[in-house]
Amino acid sequence: MTKTLSFAGVHFCVAFMVGWTMTGSPWVGGALALVEPACNTLAFHFHEKVWKRIEARRAAGPASHITA
Repeated sequence: MTKTLSFAGVHFCVAFMVGWTMTGSPWVGGALALVEPACNTLAFHFHEKVWKRIEARRAAGPASHITA
């Protein structure tokens, strides 16, 4: 859990610094640091769902997706 929290802190800081550097506004940097990880988490959820389907098809064999 410590490593996860550490990475979350790094992610927040990077998002903040990129937003602030690109816009010159610490408010935009802060907003980006809050919104981007939330969007990324949602995208990761769907990414994992797609990969679970791909892995299930691969495990079932090459003929499992062919219908007669």
